[in-house]
Amino acid sequence: MPDFAFILAGFLVGFIVGLTGVGGGSLMTPVLIFFFGFKPHLAIGTDLLFAAFTKLGGTVSMARQRLVPWKVLALLCAGSIPAALGSLWMLRRLGPTSEHVQHLMTSTLGFALLLTAAAMLYKVLAFSAQRQAAEQAARQNSGAAAAQPRHWSLPILLGAVIGTLVTFTSVGAGAIGVTVLLLVFPHLPLPRIVAADIAYAVPLTLVAGLGHASLGSVDWALLAQLLAGSLPGIWLGSRLVSRTPERLIRSGLSLLLAYAGAKLVLI
Repeated sequence: MPDFAFILAGFLVGFIVGLTGVGGGSLMTPVLIFFFGFKPHLAIGTDLLFAAFTKLGGTVSMARQRLVPWKVLALLCAGSIPAALGSLWMLRRLGPTSEHVQHLMTSTLGFALLLTAAAMLYKVLAFSAQRQAAEQAARQNSGAAAAQPRHWSLPILLGAVIGTLVTFTSVGAGAIGVTVLLLVFPHLPLPRIVAADIAYAVPLTLVAGLGHASLGSVDWALLAQLLAGSLPGIWLGSRLVSRTPERLIRSGLSLLLAYAGAKLVLI
């Protein structure tokens, strides 16, 4: 496969991520499996580091704007990082290239894509109401109060679920993460929810990606080509975001992800 095809794929995925905020894992992993024929373990491992490097720049930018709620990140990482390490230990014991693990990854990826599609639809339907509620909460609550979860255990438990999903599928830190933040931190303003979701994905995908690399599940040449396309794609998409019908694009993407998820589950 010519190198420009991978660069173009990285550009298109990066453009969509910049345009809609949809997690790269839910898009890039199916592309690598369906269009380029990569084995699930290589697609997932490579995409994890792709997501980590792609979202690092966004995290730095949002941190400079003081939008990142670090307490929220700490609570989520308290559940997700140990879960990711436990999942990596299980993959090492079972062997990432074994037929059983490949089937497990494919099935789990399918279910994760279906969850992501449902989360995207929820966000489309609840966006306006949540934005109004968040703006009102931002006026009534201090920053510390807004970062309080419904219950202290929820972000840790749900973070563990996301950490496991991300390690096995590279999917979950995007649309699913935003949905968890919307539900668990109802008083957190939307700009800080978006910042938390992007920043939270960096340590999680980096830990999971490096773990996959230690198992030999990362194609480094492919990763470089994908990043060469994704970085300008994200830059362009982020500058066109205000000129596009976001709800229409998200609805279409959710249907596409639901189709890909159902196809993977039925394999």
